[in-house]
Amino acid sequence: MSPRMLSIALLLSACLCAQSFAGNGRLVRRRFWCCTKVSSTDISSKVISNVYQKQSSSSHCLEALIFYTAGGSACVDPQAEWTKNLTATMTKA
Repeated sequence: MSPRMLSIALLLSACLCAQSFAGNGRLVRRRFWCCTKVSSTDISSKVISNVYQKQSSSSHCLEALIFYTAGGSACVDPQAEWTKNLTATMTKA
C-alpha cells in the first residue's frame, strides 16, 4: 500500500472513531463511551434496534439512555416520557 493510501486510510479511520455526535446528545470517548449531553427530543422513529444501554451519572457523564439510529448512537434523557414508553415496548418484545 502506498504511503498516500495509508495516510488516507488512517485519516478515514480516525474520523470514524472520532464521530461521536448523534442528534442532540453527545458521546465522548474517554476510557469508555460517556454521554456529556442528553436530548429530550423524541427520536423513537429513528431508533433501529431493540437494544439500548443505560448510563449512570458520574463525575463527567450524565444519566442517559443510549439508543442506536442510522446516524449513530444517541444520548437521550431517561426521564422523557417517550423514552419510558419506548423502553417499555422494547422490554415486552
